[in-house]
Amino acid sequence: MYHNLNVFILTLSQLFCFQHNRDNFVNPQTRLLMRNKRVSVTGGAGFIGSAVVRLAIARGHFVVNVDALTYAACLANVADVAEHPRYAFEQADIRDRASLDAIFTKHAPDTVMHLAAESHVDRSIDGPANFIETNVNGTLNMLEASRSYWQSKGRPADFRFHHISTDEVFGSLGPTGLFTEDTPYDPRSPYSASKASSDHLVRAWHETYGLPVVLTNCSKNYGPYHFPEKLVPVVILNALAGKPLPIYGDGGNIRDWLFVEDHADALLLVLEKGVLGRSYNIGGANERTNLELVKTLCSILDRLSPRAEGCYAELITFVTDRPGHDARYAIDPSRIRDELGWRPSVTVEEGLEQTVQWYLDNQDWWQPLLQRSGVGERLGTSP
Repeated sequence: MYHNLNVFILTLSQLFCFQHNRDNFVNPQTRLLMRNKRVSVTGGAGFIGSAVVRLAIARGHFVVNVDALTYAACLANVADVAEHPRYAFEQADIRDRASLDAIFTKHAPDTVMHLAAESHVDRSIDGPANFIETNVNGTLNMLEASRSYWQSKGRPADFRFHHISTDEVFGSLGPTGLFTEDTPYDPRSPYSASKASSDHLVRAWHETYGLPVVLTNCSKNYGPYHFPEKLVPVVILNALAGKPLPIYGDGGNIRDWLFVEDHADALLLVLEKGVLGRSYNIGGANERTNLELVKTLCSILDRLSPRAEGCYAELITFVTDRPGHDARYAIDPSRIRDELGWRPSVTVEEGLEQTVQWYLDNQDWWQPLLQRSGVGERLGTSP
């Protein structure tokens, strides 16, 4: 009996040692980052960035939020964590290299999540120069500041520069097919061209200087704290105000919709487990035409906040299409699913219901934003 018990204990011990050694004998290219990292998040007062900040704090990281507080940023997005002992805010423009160097020196981050960008296609049509200055030159500054800091610290193996980008860099799909990580770049707007440029810079800094980077390209985000210039918040707020619900062209353009909190979860996963130099496409597997999406929002609003007369779909109005409007985006998320185990937690209908309810419950957040420059105006009509 004692002999068998000793054998059993020895076997358990061997299994434990094997598992321990296996978990620690991991190629540095794929090594899991430890928890409680110091994460610098650029654009952390924006829509996606603030979702990352809130989730990173909840998961035990120390977060340095670096944001210039341009028109689409809002510190109310991170009000829930503003007084947290593991949160710090630095107002700085990524076009200002000296400010970035000072922030690196002051906060000594272990990782960088680079989300700061001009992101509205319509605004890029009217003013492309600002997109080049921020998305291209700003990313150059972030890469050089990160490289300088990383080298000064002896090139730590667990440092990461995570560049967050968009599926729009791949251009426009036909009726079939999906964007993969190997899809050739084919940007069609000043915005997507600027993001494609920044993607290429990040890859070049990895190949040339050895900067440890990971990249992600996401599909169309929606959810709480979405600045009211994009389709979902515009439809919700116009509907509540009894205004027309504008749809470009015939509403047949297709997008793959991703709930922002699912996106934040995927981004932190890639930061921790992604293979260096590798890119991951993040999509919700929720393809809908713009018209289908708007009708879904109208149906949800009819239930949650009915009109005095009629239904919200009666407010749908078709307007002149955007110049160069891409026909269809759709992401193949196989890599992040198969390699890292990520899947979206909600369908688009579930996520939209949560989003509508959030806007109904948070008028104090969105009401002041309606006064900001360009909100409520039709932009991007230049031929």
